Amino acid sequence: MNFDGTNLKRICLTMAAWSTVFIAITLTGCSGSSGNAISTKVGLYSRNIAVDSVTRKYAYYVPDELGDGSHPLVVELHGGGVYIEDMTGESGHKTPYKLWMDIADREKFIVVYPEGLNGTYKKPTWNDCRENAIVSSDADDVHFISALIDEISSSYNIDPNRIYVSGTSNGGIMALRLAIELSDRIAAVAATVAAMPDVSSCASPVEPISVLFMNGTNDNNLPYDGGTIGNPPNPDHGTVYSTDVSVNIWTTVNETDTSPTIYSFPDIDTEDGGIVTKYTYSNGINGTEVILYNVLGGGHSAPSIVEQYSALFELYFNKQNHDIEMTTEVWNFFKNNTLNY
Repeated sequence: MNFDGTNLKRICLTMAAWSTVFIAITLTGCSGSSGNAISTKVGLYSRNIAVDSVTRKYAYYVPDELGDGSHPLVVELHGGGVYIEDMTGESGHKTPYKLWMDIADREKFIVVYPEGLNGTYKKPTWNDCRENAIVSSDADDVHFISALIDEISSSYNIDPNRIYVSGTSNGGIMALRLAIELSDRIAAVAATVAAMPDVSSCASPVEPISVLFMNGTNDNNLPYDGGTIGNPPNPDHGTVYSTDVSVNIWTTVNETDTSPTIYSFPDIDTEDGGIVTKYTYSNGINGTEVILYNVLGGGHSAPSIVEQYSALFELYFNKQNHDIEMTTEVWNFFKNNTLNY
């Protein structure tokens, strides 16, 4: 089992009576570089790229009528043990992450879904800086994501000042690593059910960058108050700081206001176990900000109104919040941040 319990998740998803979701687009498998010509292809594509002599997989989505000019790029990183098809909805499972494509259609940007290499449990993982974890691969995923940005930018007119990374769980911790090591290329990162490693193999953050956290207070896989990851806690999965400490790390680096603006979202679904409160720390260096979505009663999952997980899923991962749409909130955060503030 990987650190966020995805093996059991996949079993649960298979057992549950999921409504099959099909994306009416053509998938193509390719490899190699696409050259320097600006592409006019639209839709969802599956591709390979060679990085460090290893074939890496990714999918990307291009909306119709992208238009002239440069466009943002959103990189969405899966949780440990999750495959690209689970992210895009091609597997037929419920997934909040496919909603990125709907937003891309409206807002005209490109979405990329990379896939990590297999870790100890033979499932996709990210090398996310947890020095005391042994479940993830040892791949140079920072290089992979940087090369992937170059690859997409070689085919499409990507705005270099509007490149963003969002991730969940293992992918969220990886997004936080990219905030440290690719702050010269990425304008903002969002980490869902994720926190900063308290025993890290990476350098401490020093460059200001806008960061969003979206964590559930009843997360039984990655504890809100910090500690050992896993359900039950497993030392093989490493440890993290609490959400509050993680937020404080970035408000300190960004030198934001110490007192946040607070907003509580309407309790749309009174049966999901809690409410969402947003804490915004503004006025950081170069206009950076740090935002915390405190998902009261939320478990180890991305909140979603549209893509609601089953009761069987929640039996293992605890409650999914249905008062906000994760992708919508993250995009609203991203589009207000650019690399050249």
